[in-house]
Amino acid sequence: MADRGVDLSALPKEVRDQLAELDLELSEGDITQKGYEKKRTKLLAPYIIQTPVEPPRQNDAQPPAPSSSSSHAPPPSSSSRYRDRRSRRTHRSGGTRDDRYRSDIHTEAVQAALAKHKEEKMALPMPTKRRSTYVQSPIETRTPPDSSSGSEDETSVRRQSSVVGPPPVVNPNLQSPDSWINRTVQGSSTSSSASSTLSHGEAKPQPQSQPQPQPQYKPQYQPLYQPHYQPQHQHHERPHTAAVTEMLAHSHIAPSENSAPPPDVTAVAPPSRGPRVDLPSNTAVQGMSRGQSRSSMMETADGVPVSSRVSTKIQQLLNTLKRPKRPPLSEFFTDDAEEIVEVPQPDPNTPRPEGRQIIPVKGEPLGVVSNWPPALQAALARWGATQGKSPALTALDITGKPLYTLTYGKLWSRSVKLAYTLLNKLGNKNEQILKPGDRVALVYPNSDPGMFWVAFYGCLLAEVIPVPIEVPLSRKDAGISQVGFLLGSCGVGLALTSEICLKGLPKTPTGEIMQFKGWPRLKWVVTDSKYLTKPSKDWQPHIPTANTDPAYIEYKASKEGTVVGVAVSKVAMLTHCQALTQACNYCEGETLVNVLDFKKDMGLWHGVLTAVMNRIHTISVPYAVMKACPLSWVQRVHIHKARVALVKCRDLHWAMMAHRDQRDTSLASLRMLIVADGANPWSVSSCDAFLNVFQSHGLKPEVICPCATSPEAMTVAIRRPGVPGAPLPARAILSMGGLSHGVIRVNTEDKNSALTVQDVGHVMPGALMCIVKPDGPPQLCKTDEIGEIIVNSRAGGNMYYGLPGVTKNTFEVIPVNANGVPIGEIPFVRSGLLGFVGPGSLIFVVGKIEGLLMVSGRRHNADDLVATALAVEPVKTVYRGRIAVFSVTVFYDERVVIVAEQRPDASEEDSFQWMSRVLQAIDSIHQVGLYCLALVPANTLPKTPLGGIHISDTKQFFLDGNLHPCNILMCPHTCVTNLPKPRQKQPVGVGPASVMVGNLVAGKRIAQAAGRDLGMIEDQDLVRKHQYLTEALHWRAQTDPDHVLFVLLNAKGVAVSTATCVQLHKRAEKIAAALMEKGSINTGENVVLLYPPGIDLIAAFYGCLYAGCVPVNVRPPHPQNLAATLPTVRMIIDVSKAACILTTQHLMRTLRSKEAAASVNIKTWPTIIDTDDLPRRRPPQIYKPPTAEMIAYLDFSVSTTGMLTGVKISHAAVSALCRSIKLQCELYSSRQIAICLDPYCGLGFVLWCLASVYSGHQSILIPPFELESCLSLWLSTLSQYRIRDTFCSYSVMELCTKGLGTQTELLKARGVNLSCVRSCVVIAEERPRLALTHSFSKLFKDVGLSSRAVSTAFGSRVNLAICLQGTTGPDPCTVYVDMKSLRHDRVRLVERGAPQSLPLMESGKILPGVRVIIVNPETRGPLGDSHLGEIWVNSPHSASGYYTIYGEESLQANHFNTKLSFGDPQTLWARTGYLGFVKRTELLDASGDRHDALFVVGSLDETLELRGLRYHPIDIETSVSRAHRSIAESAVFTWTNLLVVVSELCGSEQDALDLVPLITNVVLEEHHLIVGVVVIVDPGVIPINSRGEKQRMHLRDSFLADQLDPIYVAYNM
Repeated sequence: MADRGVDLSALPKEVRDQLAELDLELSEGDITQKGYEKKRTKLLAPYIIQTPVEPPRQNDAQPPAPSSSSSHAPPPSSSSRYRDRRSRRTHRSGGTRDDRYRSDIHTEAVQAALAKHKEEKMALPMPTKRRSTYVQSPIETRTPPDSSSGSEDETSVRRQSSVVGPPPVVNPNLQSPDSWINRTVQGSSTSSSASSTLSHGEAKPQPQSQPQPQPQYKPQYQPLYQPHYQPQHQHHERPHTAAVTEMLAHSHIAPSENSAPPPDVTAVAPPSRGPRVDLPSNTAVQGMSRGQSRSSMMETADGVPVSSRVSTKIQQLLNTLKRPKRPPLSEFFTDDAEEIVEVPQPDPNTPRPEGRQIIPVKGEPLGVVSNWPPALQAALARWGATQGKSPALTALDITGKPLYTLTYGKLWSRSVKLAYTLLNKLGNKNEQILKPGDRVALVYPNSDPGMFWVAFYGCLLAEVIPVPIEVPLSRKDAGISQVGFLLGSCGVGLALTSEICLKGLPKTPTGEIMQFKGWPRLKWVVTDSKYLTKPSKDWQPHIPTANTDPAYIEYKASKEGTVVGVAVSKVAMLTHCQALTQACNYCEGETLVNVLDFKKDMGLWHGVLTAVMNRIHTISVPYAVMKACPLSWVQRVHIHKARVALVKCRDLHWAMMAHRDQRDTSLASLRMLIVADGANPWSVSSCDAFLNVFQSHGLKPEVICPCATSPEAMTVAIRRPGVPGAPLPARAILSMGGLSHGVIRVNTEDKNSALTVQDVGHVMPGALMCIVKPDGPPQLCKTDEIGEIIVNSRAGGNMYYGLPGVTKNTFEVIPVNANGVPIGEIPFVRSGLLGFVGPGSLIFVVGKIEGLLMVSGRRHNADDLVATALAVEPVKTVYRGRIAVFSVTVFYDERVVIVAEQRPDASEEDSFQWMSRVLQAIDSIHQVGLYCLALVPANTLPKTPLGGIHISDTKQFFLDGNLHPCNILMCPHTCVTNLPKPRQKQPVGVGPASVMVGNLVAGKRIAQAAGRDLGMIEDQDLVRKHQYLTEALHWRAQTDPDHVLFVLLNAKGVAVSTATCVQLHKRAEKIAAALMEKGSINTGENVVLLYPPGIDLIAAFYGCLYAGCVPVNVRPPHPQNLAATLPTVRMIIDVSKAACILTTQHLMRTLRSKEAAASVNIKTWPTIIDTDDLPRRRPPQIYKPPTAEMIAYLDFSVSTTGMLTGVKISHAAVSALCRSIKLQCELYSSRQIAICLDPYCGLGFVLWCLASVYSGHQSILIPPFELESCLSLWLSTLSQYRIRDTFCSYSVMELCTKGLGTQTELLKARGVNLSCVRSCVVIAEERPRLALTHSFSKLFKDVGLSSRAVSTAFGSRVNLAICLQGTTGPDPCTVYVDMKSLRHDRVRLVERGAPQSLPLMESGKILPGVRVIIVNPETRGPLGDSHLGEIWVNSPHSASGYYTIYGEESLQANHFNTKLSFGDPQTLWARTGYLGFVKRTELLDASGDRHDALFVVGSLDETLELRGLRYHPIDIETSVSRAHRSIAESAVFTWTNLLVVVSELCGSEQDALDLVPLITNVVLEEHHLIVGVVVIVDPGVIPINSRGEKQRMHLRDSFLADQLDPIYVAYNM
């Protein structure tokens, strides 16, 4: 340290003062540690005695100030011996501790609690932060270090050790800004070391051009828990290799051939998701079996052992969660009950009050003194006339020197002038703007008490009502609109202010005063003397005897942040002054030092009102002076021999800290030191510590007088000045546990959870006091019960001005006894203070109602929690005075949130350590779990005018997601104890009542539905003649050769290629010939088709059929992302044992390229035939299958769970499906349809390649990737060709909604008109996305799209098309189901808008020839109408089975040919694997019967089983996406029973941590689940397949393999 070898006591006084000031700045957080040291060194430089540098000794490595957790600190070294001596003398100096909040008992308690936890050795997982986020301050604002201070890293090292030797010499040439910035980025968060992932930008280790100094210290702290991953914690053990391995983890190069990243089956995602579409999939795509348990897949997670870093953290998280929770879960209700939450059973051991009912406490009578004035203005008039020279007020300048003194004569004459001006001179000649009784705002800064006094008394003399408010500094002041509410409710139209203040108010560009948010229009009046008019000789102000009219209005901010005005009547004002005079024994002519705000509360009552009544000389010390010179008030007391001082604990604390060798100050003159917030639980320690320091300066112990006040009841109690030598009043040491139940129990057993409170003296003269229950009717408490203090007195507030409703509940309370009978007629005022009456009628206050947090039926006081948090040494981490504690309601209970400002130089590690210790301390001492602990950057919390934290605004920021924390810890697992009990599944057995097995009750309709018959009527010859598509194509080529079947469009909307019947037939023949010759393919072998969407693909498909081989359609690899997409292609080729690949020349080159060789073995491809320019050949004959049951093609697809499944589609199924679609959509040769979806699997492929050949209609093909370059391509095509029926995918619809939603006017101008569209069908294999289809319909209504046009289709692996809206039949209907019931596998229909309701849209009409039935998946029995079960389907176009290489026939039979366990045991059904229900609607179908609608709820494979309930990921994701405007997309999955939520952040990275609490809240609130891990990632990270479905399992595996490069990972404990 710089003070080595300096005797501080020998320094000149001004240097000592400057040092004291620096210490204060550091403790207040106005300066960083680094700045502090720099300035300090500079100050001491001239006085340093040069000492030879000794070699560093181990114990010199000392933290800057001995922290009280001495267990962690080594013995003090010589260099810090002086500092130790100094800190002992001044009761722990510097920024180390804030004695306001300190009681040694409390600190010991916290240390004990932490020690207890330490034995448990639980490792809390530290959140993971991306390097680039939060380089503590933005780089632009940091100044490159000058050579004196070294780089960030070095200073942190030097700061830890006292003398490590000379700092390393920094070569000036190397200090280029670039190298500096690079180092900042690297070094800025070394602390988070390996627990954060490098982002892409910094994956390359920086070449170090200079040796980094090796830290020569061992870390001072013992990690609180021994983390499992110790090495990652030590800063200097993060060698070069760590960076390299992290780099490897990010480059997609596989270390060896065998462990090549498994194929990405997501393939080309919809274009909107940016370039990072095909994330490396890291999933081994499983074989086909759906039955295989996924756990086997998890153990390896793509060869990354589960002990990878993320998993370590999750393991730690699980360990922390295994700890027993506080309240044991008692028995719960059955799931049918409407109540969701567990109602905690009352604990039989809860302490209950046992005393008798309290008797109201009476204060001494208010004595009548002969010379008391009839009104306060009369007192001023009297002193103004008789004692004109006597000083009334001395104001100080910013340095603490007297600025001016206002005498009583001056005060009187100026006030009279102002009163005259207000009443007579404001308007034009004759109009009077102000009338007596009008309200006027007083806007004066704290530094100008004189102007305020004149204004206040001027208003009293003019009989207008002053409303003092704070000076508005900007439009964004905390709570500014609430002040507007106050002005509005008081009807204020005029504001008085000083000239200087007016100049400083925010102005509009035209120079007018800004209209503040929520404020009424105000007229501003300047009250400086030069603008006032001297009244004529005969004018005298009217001074009536005090009556019940309001004298002034004092503002008060409530817990919710609303600001109301408490009106004080003239008589109450006078009586209060008299009561204070009697209680405090004020004498005429005394001197009083006031450090409090003179606009309200004690500062106004004592320092402005009572002072004038007793002709007291007030010395006003403004807040700004206190900040600059904290000792100023002590010096003023000494200089003026003041008898009374009015202070807060803060001022005591500041004075102690600044107090060095002020031998010359004396406080012996004080007879009363009134501590305004003496009712605060932690005021005891401040008072004791202050006495401790200043007793040697003549401060007598009996002069400390704590008091209790509130804006409504005014002074409730005050300790009278004691008699020298008399014993001091007793303290109460209460049990925190008892307090939380509202009961007074003296703490005996466990001193860790004790609260020491001091009394606040006796009730005021002339008042009556009771204690009543704080909630419910005002019932009198028992003597050992804590309640709200209520007061009856003439000296209290009268009402909330302009708010009669709220007034009644506060100002007109009549207490009742235990039977509810009123105890009298007299009304009491609620004080808002919680307390009790102790022995000798002493009043004790334990907290305020507005600081009360009611958690699970127990009360906790915000101030107590602050005190505990601060007793956990926060020196390095947070600012002491800037902590907000509040509660938010989440899931039917209050949850405690603590927000604090973090010091800029605090490291991640320190902060996390501090946070986890605060959690444990609060848990141990208060027995309450914290829900959320957030640290925000310095100076970002909203402040009140005098520097405190604006709690209600902070809470609002937290709830709106505008807090922008830099560190956050959520602990929902500990504090949410009211979750319902996990559901136990009932065993399923078939007993005697087996008819009930499927939940079928007699008389209930079985849930089944069917499409119309596949009649053989209209084209019997076609069907009879052409069972096969090949025949149909051949026949069309002969009968109608020039009919155009397919038109392919490019991005400009130009038809780039077309195919007539004969052209297609001829191209197919050429390909068949090539296959037979070049590929020497045998009949029945599989051929892979690898084509971009287009007509080549269709020709190749028919070519295969002509040659008698089985086509396998595969999506081509993405040229920009071969590493991720090519392995999938390879896998399908291997799985399908393809004999040959048909493709284009371009793709053939890609398959054999060097880039391809990096991800797959290109030497082992089967024969590749490029079909671009084949010779004109015809095959010897066109193959005709012997039976229609032969396989026509294989359909491969990847499910959202990452499973690759291939299904076999027979020729019979193909023609049945085409026929079914033809009937449903009324397709024939003269029709045109437009298709904009991927043609690689499922119904998309059928519509693209097969349907036109069967039905003869013309298909206009629009490849979805063309929409990237021309968004409006699809819609303008519909308009241009007047298309009636179009088919698209969700990805296409989403692209149009997001990209064109705002441009409908532009489309209209271009002539786009969609009124021609009769049906627009979304092809999907999922629950209809209602929100998307709705917004699409709404947005494009403007260009003529009918609201009835948009509908959805539904298919699955076992049956590619089950529902399709078609042209006839009723519109799709929507129902609302209850989400709670869905989780229990039930359907309960509710009204639209019901809470917890989920809208579901029918998935289109069931296709002709299809029957569906809803079955209980476990018992396989049919279910009744409107019951949730698995959808089973029976239809001629079901697939014939899975194409497997493992020959798992049992599985196949299970899915494709299943029988019901009862009911109709003959029919063979295929199981779709989707949950849904059938509901009979009121609508009629074409045949006149009531229509049965099929509703799809979701895939069984996707569902999450949590707490015994079944959740559909999409429902949780929908809630999450609504939680905050910055969430673009989200996905959820589970891992080891933890729910993991991944959210893409589309806002700035500083919003990342705002999302964590909001996501946790919304999932808890709407789904009754606790989120285990929240991962915030960049947009486009969540992988999406071609159908626009999220690939949640890929995401899960990437997360576990630590490949997501998240912005932030929060582990909720």
